Amino acid sequence: MNISEVAKKTGLTTKSIRLYEEKKIISSPARSENGYRIYSAKHVDELSIVAKAKRVGFTLDECRDMVSLAFRPNRTSAEVKSRTSEKLAEVKRKIAELQVIEKQLEAWLTQCPGDANAACPIVDDLMQGCNTKVKK
Repeated sequence: MNISEVAKKTGLTTKSIRLYEEKKIISSPARSENGYRIYSAKHVDELSIVAKAKRVGFTLDECRDMVSLAFRPNRTSAEVKSRTSEKLAEVKRKIAELQVIEKQLEAWLTQCPGDANAACPIVDDLMQGCNTKVKK
């Protein structure tokens, strides 16, 4: 099957498919006599795994590992669970960081009158600890 057929089946762009091949995230497809890539059902499976893994936040390197694990008959579910657990912990850390950012932005918005005056508690807080004094 050609790249456009694979793109339709996986929901990926042809550009993404070529990138995943170039980065060796999927196995290299065979080439026809005229140099066109010839994809198999296994490539569709590999690309489907990559697409799903990317949607939940796995990096390209992690996607490569997940594809490798999926097609390795002697893998253990413990290996897959460990990688997934590490990703979940990373996502939870990012969520916690975003919640801190959210609270700060909400506090600034509550403090700032948003009027025509130059005085702004947001700028005051951002400037706290700076050496430059802005004249009001």
